[in-house]
Amino acid sequence: MSRILTDRIRIEPEEIEPEDLFQSSLSSLFPDDIQNQHGDKDQRIIYTSPTLGEIVLELSSPAGEKGRLLFAHYLWNAGLQLAEFFEEGDGKRGGRERWEVTGERVLEVGSGTGLAGIVAALMGAEEVILSDYPDENVLANLTTNVAKNIEVNGFGDVKVQGHEWGVLTDGFSMENKERFSRVIASDCLWMPWQHGNLLRSIRWFLKEDGRAWICAGFHTGRELMRGFFEEENLTAAGLEIETIYERDANGVEREWVADRGAEDRDAIARKRWLVIAVLRRR
Repeated sequence: MSRILTDRIRIEPEEIEPEDLFQSSLSSLFPDDIQNQHGDKDQRIIYTSPTLGEIVLELSSPAGEKGRLLFAHYLWNAGLQLAEFFEEGDGKRGGRERWEVTGERVLEVGSGTGLAGIVAALMGAEEVILSDYPDENVLANLTTNVAKNIEVNGFGDVKVQGHEWGVLTDGFSMENKERFSRVIASDCLWMPWQHGNLLRSIRWFLKEDGRAWICAGFHTGRELMRGFFEEENLTAAGLEIETIYERDANGVEREWVADRGAEDRDAIARKRWLVIAVLRRR
């Protein structure tokens, strides 16, 4: 049986609630099903890297409905995919160099647990900023994950920063305009009303010759995501697509299309797939 994207993680303590047991059994009942969100409050996720060893991710405890709706207290498959790319590269599309982070200045937006940015730091990025919505619990949890996985290993310049997409007049934004050679985002496209703000933030922080690496799952529906990649919206933000394609949990790739008809209405089928894109400045 081929390896799947989620093979590298385990959850502690194990899920024991009845609804969790049911969820974890779905893959046996429905072989094509895959879990795309992992963990919950009072749990931690262990990501076992073939090159870096174990990365321990604590999960935030959302405060109230607003905090819960950030969905930063889960690890999502898009973050797993970027972490894997940073370690192994994407051999079908140019090898290790395409996803090379060594020596790069990396900004992660919508960091959540921070896995992708933490792996970038451990793989040799010169500087990494893990940013997310300025929610106290989310930022505190990111700080904990940096301490557990970066500081304990003696790695240097990794910081946690609150950033609300599209708000570019604060001190952090003014000091870091066009500073990052890599801007990364995983599972940040499910809110179409935020696409413009996210694109503006990406363009603001991206160096002239930099690249933005975007990865997102289709579990919330392709119709909520595709507007992010529409040429009109990208042009308005001063960005363009260099590469875009789709990849499933087993590593099978296919071209990106804006509408896949019946598959988009099949919740089990669509959540196996991710869209992966590289953006650059116009």
